[in-house]
Amino acid sequence: MPYKKLADLPDSVRDNLPKHAQEIYQEAYNSAEEQYDEEDRRHRVAWSAVKEKYEKDEDSGEWVEKEG
Repeated sequence: MPYKKLADLPDSVRDNLPKHAQEIYQEAYNSAEEQYDEEDRRHRVAWSAVKEKYEKDEDSGEWVEKEG
């Protein structure tokens, strides 16, 4: 089932990612839902999309937008 709003995202996403990264996750997951039957795979696709633009800061442990 697609995520209609950010509040519907899993806690692991909502509690850790900044809003823009959540939006990327939501869009990628919803797009993957049309292509893949496996929920696990849809989540992997969504996390992969987030990791293209965001990374976990080594010092703070927070997800931050990649530079450059």
